[in-house]
Amino acid sequence: MDADELRPPQALPDGTASPDAWGRAEGRTARRWRVAMDAVGVNSPMPPTGLTPQARRPPVQRRASGEWADRCFGAGIRLVALVVVLALAWVLWDVVSQGWTRLSWSYWVTDPSDAGRAGGIAPILVSTLALLAVALAAALPLGLGTAVWLAEFASRGGRADKVRLALDALAGVPSIVFGLFGSACFSVFLGLGFSILAGGLTLACMILPILIRTGAAGLAALPTDWRRGAAALGMTRVGALWHVLLPAAAPAIAAGVMLGVGRASAETAALIFTSGYVDRMPDSLLDSGRSLAVHIYDLSMNVAGGDRNAYAAACVLVLLVVLVNTLAAALTHRWMSRRIALA
Repeated sequence: MDADELRPPQALPDGTASPDAWGRAEGRTARRWRVAMDAVGVNSPMPPTGLTPQARRPPVQRRASGEWADRCFGAGIRLVALVVVLALAWVLWDVVSQGWTRLSWSYWVTDPSDAGRAGGIAPILVSTLALLAVALAAALPLGLGTAVWLAEFASRGGRADKVRLALDALAGVPSIVFGLFGSACFSVFLGLGFSILAGGLTLACMILPILIRTGAAGLAALPTDWRRGAAALGMTRVGALWHVLLPAAAPAIAAGVMLGVGRASAETAALIFTSGYVDRMPDSLLDSGRSLAVHIYDLSMNVAGGDRNAYAAACVLVLLVVLVNTLAAALTHRWMSRRIALA
């Protein structure tokens, strides 16, 4: 054996092999290949070692370059997150700074006057809450039931894939199309006319794809061992679903509710065709009502001098969305804790 093969590799102070040691290792590999080929009488060139120039570099250099790449990637991620936070803060500051001064007790409890330039938003706030209540009451049972079917009962392929494809297509349909559908189906065909009920059902159709897809994704992400463990304990499929799976998937369901509320509360085009444009206090769900988003659109586009009240209404809308999302997260956390404890 060559004396070079018996020489121990030189080590650097940090314990890693030196560049000379890496070169001797490749030389030994080539010599062993030639000896093996001579023994069988075959003249074959040595196959590539698979070591790229980057891989042949000493470990210290590779580690330094990897750390530098990690730092650059981390800095880029932090920069993107900072840009998103600053953009959100800019929008919130613009709305709050110009609308907060208009918020008073009389603004919350009085009717609008002078085409919305003066007065408050009491009937508009009531109509908005009624629209969201109808939309969630109609969408949550259907959305949760469909999500459970897709994640737990439907097999891959066939009807399940067609349903998923239809949901993805519905999620990308423009709101004006939903408005035309709601006007033709709920207002005309069902005879609801311009009403809060028709507008709420239209909003339910809009947020259904979001609720179903987020709920199904949350249930599908749960480990299969949880289902097997529940079955081993003698729990029925419904019991495992109610006490184990749904509480564990509650964060995903809550995320879908928040996204749906955010889209429904900011909708204008669909509600103009279904719930109407009237700014008086509704007597029932069959009465017409104006939402906050429609009110903001009307003040900013059709009413001269209505920008100040438009900013105030936008501030109220932001507060409403934050309140509903906080309430949904709190209720979901409480329900999840109770169900897991009872299980």
